[in-house]
Amino acid sequence: MAKKLFLRSFTGPSVIAEEMKEIGVCEEGVDIMVPKSRHLVFFARDLDPRGANILKQEMLAVGGDAAISYHAVTDWTRETDAHVIGTERQLRIALAKLRRQPFGLMEIARELESGIDNLANPAERTLRIGRHDVELGSGTRIMGVLNVTPDSFSDGGRFCDPDEAIEHAKTLAGQGADIIDIGGESTRPGADPVSSDEELGRVLPVIEGLRDLQVPVSIDTRKPEVAARAVGAGAGMVNLVGGLRSDEMAELVAEMGVPVVLMHMQGEPASMQDDPSYRDVMDDIVDDLASQMERAAASGVDAGNIIVDPGIGFGKSVDHNLAILKRLGELRILGAPIILGASRKSFIGKLTGAEVGDRLEGSLAAAVLATVEGADILRVHDVAETKRALAVADAVLARRRDG
Repeated sequence: MAKKLFLRSFTGPSVIAEEMKEIGVCEEGVDIMVPKSRHLVFFARDLDPRGANILKQEMLAVGGDAAISYHAVTDWTRETDAHVIGTERQLRIALAKLRRQPFGLMEIARELESGIDNLANPAERTLRIGRHDVELGSGTRIMGVLNVTPDSFSDGGRFCDPDEAIEHAKTLAGQGADIIDIGGESTRPGADPVSSDEELGRVLPVIEGLRDLQVPVSIDTRKPEVAARAVGAGAGMVNLVGGLRSDEMAELVAEMGVPVVLMHMQGEPASMQDDPSYRDVMDDIVDDLASQMERAAASGVDAGNIIVDPGIGFGKSVDHNLAILKRLGELRILGAPIILGASRKSFIGKLTGAEVGDRLEGSLAAAVLATVEGADILRVHDVAETKRALAVADAVLARRRDG
């Protein structure tokens, strides 16, 4: 009889494996039992009711389950959503049979397998940004914001002078930024677009002035011409505001071979906050980002160079932004590192009543919550303060990061 029973809250397969080895489980046993310990829930939408019933039976047969509408039993004309519930091991066993089933289950099996693989193998990788290597997976990285615009929502007009912008970039690097993100066109709600020439006139002198900086530089843009010339001037990463919306941009990024951030945005900056609406905000974001990733892959973009961004504040209400922070980990199903930019955003002001310059506490809260939910990179204005907050958050989450 055990003297004491302790509850374990495991957060990653490598942590479970480590503890099993410590108590003397053989390597073969660890390989068998770790997949039994990882419990997963997937959501599938609009299933053929016949397929949904088969799915439920196959999951029950392996000890899992699938929650489907009761109508699916009696009415085969009505589609149903489903929650597929099981351990990693149960799901993988069921996949072998689902791959041979009709009614859309072969496609469901492919998606489940991809999702399980992505969740079981976190996106740990090295981003080669210019001549710099940025390691992901061992702690949250910080991208410092540098807007060289007269009208950005937070610091518009402060760094329009190239010399001042260069000095600020050096300050951000000194405070601990892992990447400096330079933007020459405001994408705040209601912002009007600027020409490529104007945008290039703002960003190129700054990028060129930072060639010797010991921190990599990213270009924040929506235009292929700006992306190409910025990379030619020394930027090593393209942060695509609004996402990958053209084959031209996809082919350009593939040709340049640089890391790229694919962001979700509903609509355009000038109108995106008029009345944003979603069937389910995270489901819709995942669908959009998955489509962007497919377009990128079709153009030859290396999957290891893709980072995804749910686009906090870009065509989202306060409730949408809160849902993204709460459910950010759902993006892990895509198998790509996650970047999040919530710093000083308007939803923080609406929640706290604080003006842009007084949103530090709310920004730090969002940063820590995003880290807990699995963000790999945070795009922030207040680098030093965020780095100190993340030193604590990452230390607490070290075991989760390990798994």
